Amino acid sequence: MVCDRCILVVRQELEKLNLKPAAIKLGEAEITEPTEKQLTQVQQNLAALGFELLDNSRKRLIEKIKNIVIEQIHYTDADDKHNFSEILSDKLMKDYSYLSNFFSEVEGITIEKYIINQKIEKVKELLVYDELSLSEIAYKLGYSSVAHLSSQFKKVTGLTPSHFKNLGGIHRKPLDKI
Repeated sequence: MVCDRCILVVRQELEKLNLKPAAIKLGEAEITEPTEKQLTQVQQNLAALGFELLDNSRKRLIEKIKNIVIEQIHYTDADDKHNFSEILSDKLMKDYSYLSNFFSEVEGITIEKYIINQKIEKVKELLVYDELSLSEIAYKLGYSSVAHLSSQFKKVTGLTPSHFKNLGGIHRKPLDKI
């Protein structure tokens, strides 16, 4: 789950099966004492909607890392620079070098690259909304300068931020496809 709408859809599916979720947040749903039949039905219903149950600890840890990054970039209004290594270590109570190596091994890209890709998607979103200047976007996402943001944007997308903005945002990606 990567957005509030995803949480709503999962909640509705669980309630259709008379399961009362104890808690639902990005990437997690806690259900008290479901039967095996209910879990199978939940899995089928969610799969039909493009979701999957993560049933092993490796997948769950990767999903937690991704959800923390997504939450920090897309849903946290902190205007300060993010230190993702500290945030991930604190929230997951694991050494960052372990998390970084594990993520790279499983996903085939580094956490840093994943963070950059998420930031670029957020930049795309903010450019399309046209409410902030490029300087404000750079500050909001913790870039050291507009030049750094523009350079990274062009490296990832092949376009300058202004060219992307002129295209009208046709090159945006859903968060779960990044």
